[in-house]
Amino acid sequence: MPHSADPAADFFGYADLLDDAERKELSDIRAYLESEIKPLADAAWERAEFPFEAVGKLAALDLAGYSYPEFGNGRDRGPLFSGFLTLELNRVDPSIGVFSGVHTGLAMGSVHGGGSAEQRERWLPDMAAMRKIGAFALTEPEGGSDVAGGMRTTARREGDTWVLDGAKRWIGNGTFADLVVVWARDTADGEIKGFVVPKGTPGFTATKIEGKIALRTVQNADIVLDGVRVPEADRLQRVDGFRDTAAILARTRGGVAWQALAVAVRAYELARAYALDRTQFGRPIGAFQLVQDLLVKMLGNVTAMFGMVVRLAQLTAAGRAGAAQAALAKAFTTARMRECVAWARELFGGNGIVLEYEIAKFFADAEALYSFEGTREMNTLIVGKAVTGHSAFV
Repeated sequence: MPHSADPAADFFGYADLLDDAERKELSDIRAYLESEIKPLADAAWERAEFPFEAVGKLAALDLAGYSYPEFGNGRDRGPLFSGFLTLELNRVDPSIGVFSGVHTGLAMGSVHGGGSAEQRERWLPDMAAMRKIGAFALTEPEGGSDVAGGMRTTARREGDTWVLDGAKRWIGNGTFADLVVVWARDTADGEIKGFVVPKGTPGFTATKIEGKIALRTVQNADIVLDGVRVPEADRLQRVDGFRDTAAILARTRGGVAWQALAVAVRAYELARAYALDRTQFGRPIGAFQLVQDLLVKMLGNVTAMFGMVVRLAQLTAAGRAGAAQAALAKAFTTARMRECVAWARELFGGNGIVLEYEIAKFFADAEALYSFEGTREMNTLIVGKAVTGHSAFV
């Protein structure tokens, strides 16, 4: 039976691909996030502070358990459900979504993908329960897109201990994380290795980056590593080079594509509601042709984004998704998201720059999502290499 179109952002009914129990579960999660997380998140965004009281509330949802069921709730719902879960979390607040993505996708993903069986058992249960929060320290002050070849943070082995020296930048959760996955270049063989550094380790200093206009709740840090000593037991044992780091990023780029969709969905929802409520010249502005044009362009973008991320989730479930597919999804959805939030802010007029109307937050947050986890340009070159066989990175 074909899906009957309605004004919802999921105009083609992609959620119908989930079963009834999954849709009910997501509906319950949405209601919980709206009542328990959104009020905390909205206030925290304006203050540029992190609402630590939200951690326990998020832990109650056992979000990490969906991605790592053996260490959490035991319910393996699969990539499609996880994508819709990402949508719900980021639709409420992208900053909280990024906090969760850094912890669950990047930090836990590094331990799960790069750690030994003993390391996974040692760290992941506490991380899944959010008793310990993780961060992922890859980007450097002088190295963003060139971090693979240009990484300056070093790791020098002394017996059963590694000594880390260098600096990292833009590290989400970095100011308060209990465990920070630090990537550094081995001075002996030149390969990139991963290390789990506990909070409070001597020589490790994290300073909050101030003055951000996007994802203001996310506590990004500048990190300095000055002779930080890490035991060999805390080196991720199954990481043999940057290709292992890249594999983690390829998986999380799909999550960023769902985040971008969430921002576009919320922008459309806010714009549509405002267009029906706001009256000018004796009519709701939604009755005017140019306003309807904005809404339909937004809905078209959202629908195309849904199609791409849903198919990526299906390919992931089948073991057929590669780095190039993830890169295309990230590049395409973040570009379409950027258009959607701009059109939504335009529809709001002057009210679009006031936090009371909410769209201003999503307009600002979109800029960060557009840039991190690989810029549009770098993801474009990943796809370009896949379709031509020629590398154009240098």
